[in-house]
Amino acid sequence: MLIDQHRIAQRVAEIGRQISAEYDDLNPVLVGVLKGCATFIGDLMRAISIPMELEFVTAASYRQGKLQSEDVKVGSEVSIDLKGRHVLLVEGIVDTGRTATMIMEKIEQMVPASIEIVTLLDKPTSHRSKLDIKYKGFTIGNEFVIGYGLDNTQQYRNLPYIGRVLDS
Repeated sequence: MLIDQHRIAQRVAEIGRQISAEYDDLNPVLVGVLKGCATFIGDLMRAISIPMELEFVTAASYRQGKLQSEDVKVGSEVSIDLKGRHVLLVEGIVDTGRTATMIMEKIEQMVPASIEIVTLLDKPTSHRSKLDIKYKGFTIGNEFVIGYGLDNTQQYRNLPYIGRVLDS
């Protein structure tokens, strides 16, 4: 176990309070990157006390477990108008940052008022380019993790904590 569910719950509540204070009267749009953000965004939106909207996109950069592909596969895009809106891109984990960068570029073409990244986990040593993450739950090292929505070949998303995958 890397991060227990109590620490996760505390940190998600803190991020929710911070977003509520900073986006009061702005009706932000949370854009979740599926599938890894599902658990995090569910808890996060309940921790946000202001009006907000919810949208999802699908993207994947991992194929066959721990093997990361060079290409990011985007399966769906934002379907609502984001022009002039305050957007929070919600990720379960930011690893290389390619997925977040690619989706942010697409959202920026929709001319939002602002766009910020929210992630439960950040792996800054894995970033391939400079990435500004405004809201992050935890910084971790370059290790493969599962649980709280994150998977290994579609397994272990239901774990209530974040765990390290140990090489066998």
